Amino acid sequence: MNTLLKVENLKKYFPVRKGFLRRGDDVIRAVDGIQFELRQGETLGFVGESGCGKSTTGRLILRLIDPTEGRIWFRDRDITGLSRKAMRPLRQKMQIIFQDPYSSLNPRMTVKDIIGEGLKRNAKMNTKEREERVFEIMEKVGLRPEHSTRYPHEFSGGQRQRISIARVIVLNPELVVADEPLSALDVSIQAQVINLMEKLKEDFRLSYLFISHDLSVVEHISDRIVVMYLGKIVELAPRDLLYDDPKHPYTIALLSAVPLPQVKKKKERIILKGDIPSPINPPQGCRFHTRCNRSMEACSHLEPKWKEVEKDHFTACHLF
Repeated sequence: MNTLLKVENLKKYFPVRKGFLRRGDDVIRAVDGIQFELRQGETLGFVGESGCGKSTTGRLILRLIDPTEGRIWFRDRDITGLSRKAMRPLRQKMQIIFQDPYSSLNPRMTVKDIIGEGLKRNAKMNTKEREERVFEIMEKVGLRPEHSTRYPHEFSGGQRQRISIARVIVLNPELVVADEPLSALDVSIQAQVINLMEKLKEDFRLSYLFISHDLSVVEHISDRIVVMYLGKIVELAPRDLLYDDPKHPYTIALLSAVPLPQVKKKKERIILKGDIPSPINPPQGCRFHTRCNRSMEACSHLEPKWKEVEKDHFTACHLF
């Protein structure tokens, strides 16, 4: 399987402002030296607690924000230092589905205009061709033709997310970053949207970078899964390997909190002690050692190496 996206030593530090227009010396280490690959046609899930750097990673990949350090390759092309003008031709190949489908849609535009806006900027089509393309995509996402003249406020949350998805796929992208696309939806609607995304993945040969805090959803939709903690990747593995045999203590603790049907054997619930450390001053060594129930002396001063513990299963932990 070909590599569509490659990231090496990616970092993003945000300066901490002290007072009006004054910058302090401190920085928030939102993403602090991560590496991974996204293969063509796969869904790579990103999980972790709030503030671990998942969404920042997605925005860095799309160059919506500039990295502090590191490299990003899209189809073997280094896009890290490209200007906005140089990035413009790539935008239609790299799209994002935002978390809140209401705030990401222009309330003054009709559905037809929202979905077709990207075609005006990126596709050489006349008005009739654009309209035909918009109606084709609306049908693909489960929207009726009469919806085309309505405005976002006239739709439910699930329908708005369908509009957001239609706006993305109308340009035939190769990479779609889905940033918590289900968290603003009712549980009854989430399954419909997941099934839609999986169908569109097959129909349009998409690759997803799927960001979520819901481990059950990630298990359902992902081929491989990345686990992040405090700006670092602590584990990366194929879905079944990660859920059946997690290696990192943080991953084990996360999975212990996933509700299971009664027919399955109950797992021991692992309660993490303490709070997540500040990303301004993260702990030395392993960043998880202050909350880890298997912490050793080395964990407090030596950063664990990123290693492959079995085929395609990587982790950063002194236990391996």
